Amino acid sequence: MTTPVLDVRGLAFAYPDGHQALYGVDLHVHRGERVALLGPNGAGKTTLVLHLNGILTAGAGSVAVSGLPVTKENVPEIRRRVGIVFQDPDDQLFMGTVRQDVGFGPANLGLRGDELEARVQSALELVGMAEYADRPPHHLSFGQRRRVAVATVLAMEPEILVLDEPSSNLDPASRRELADILRSLDVTVLMVTHDLPYALELCPRAVVLSDGQVVADGATYDVLTDDALMRAHRLELPFGFDPRTVGVPPVTG
Repeated sequence: MTTPVLDVRGLAFAYPDGHQALYGVDLHVHRGERVALLGPNGAGKTTLVLHLNGILTAGAGSVAVSGLPVTKENVPEIRRRVGIVFQDPDDQLFMGTVRQDVGFGPANLGLRGDELEARVQSALELVGMAEYADRPPHHLSFGQRRRVAVATVLAMEPEILVLDEPSSNLDPASRRELADILRSLDVTVLMVTHDLPYALELCPRAVVLSDGQVVADGATYDVLTDDALMRAHRLELPFGFDPRTVGVPPVTG
């Protein structure tokens, strides 16, 4: 088996107030996988994600990205490899135009001129926003801003794209457009979501985190149709949605 692009081993973490958020988490994601990270509020999902690019440092255990340990000295390279798209796009968009926002990260890596412009153009084309390059981000709809936020991360050419609640606050059309974009990307995806139908649609594999521990790891369909598991860890499907009638989506990408 190849080296996992994301390799979390025995990760434990307690906040300064003594709250233990993670208890010996193991998570291994291989290149090209699309994995949903599920769990109730307070399960430790955000704490885990913040370890993936060095925002938080493990109390015990280890995190590595393509064999590179997540340590203080490796943080600049780790943050290039692991791109996090936060739930609120306005946390990531702060420049005068879409083009400037998407170019900010690559410019900090030293890209200039035609090379920088090509990187920006490519990222915007991947999310269908190239025609909006010279617009101020605050003139865009929420769904468009979320796509630009994804582009700001893709412009760094990450090995892993981490998405925090990507479908939240999107209207049905924007939700569908984003799903189409995510399916088309040739990148490893870890998607943190409470939107279980979205997880089933986009991620063949699901990992359930509960009380700081991994309690399930398998096919998303199998997880969502395990009624006892779902009840035990406060995961609820939307009213009227039954994965058994939807079927198992084809694995693509």
